[in-house]
Amino acid sequence: MILGIHHVTFLSADLSRSSGFYEGLLGLRADPKRPKMSFDGIWYDLVPEKSSGQQIHLMALPDPEAELQRPAHGGRDRHIALTVSDLQPLLERLERAGVAYTLSQSGRRALFCRDPDQNALEFIELKNA
Repeated sequence: MILGIHHVTFLSADLSRSSGFYEGLLGLRADPKRPKMSFDGIWYDLVPEKSSGQQIHLMALPDPEAELQRPAHGGRDRHIALTVSDLQPLLERLERAGVAYTLSQSGRRALFCRDPDQNALEFIELKNA
């Protein structure tokens, strides 16, 4: 029986640039408990105050799909969907940072953007989250 998602992993060509996105823009905090591995990386706790165990892992490894043309709308690409309690503050932060995004084509309160390595992320507003 599946209990939930523990983590999702994205490749990163530049951890410094990626940490600016995930920490600076999205406000995530790096998990200091990441063990030493044969490659550099960062683990981010998605809901640290609830000890949910849900994380985004960045791995500093070459992307075998680096030259692949990605769809303009992240909803038509592989992506992770994250819930937020209010979409507006995120939308404003993305605009200030010059990060392109598209709104959900389904009409629900959601947006798609890409991290510096072109990984697609969806943010869905759940007012009771």
